[in-house]
Amino acid sequence: MKSLGNLKRIDPREVWENEPKGFTNWLKDNMDKQSEIMGLEIDIAEQESPVGSFAVDLVGKDLNTNGIVIIENQLEPTNHDHLGKLLTYAAGKDAAIVIWISTQFHDEHQQALEWLNELSNE
Repeated sequence: MKSLGNLKRIDPREVWENEPKGFTNWLKDNMDKQSEIMGLEIDIAEQESPVGSFAVDLVGKDLNTNGIVIIENQLEPTNHDHLGKLLTYAAGKDAAIVIWISTQFHDEHQQALEWLNELSNE
């Protein structure tokens, strides 16, 4: 008989002190699990990929559509800074899929993403 454990919510900063070197690396190394959850098949090609003088956390390709996927992650609640980065990176990489990973989404940022989804093609 298999035993079950208890889930416990923890602050991600307890696991990953450094976002780019810790959390971003973990996402890249575990993209197969993330892809399965999202219903995509993502192959990561670049980490900290340049967009002008800035750098997007992860860039890959959706193997089902060959569309460019960008992933911006942060270990804190969403903010305007990261929303602006997300748009800059999406345009700079001509992304077909944009993924923003955060510990908490403010309603205003969620609304902005929903609005962008409504404007975009399928």
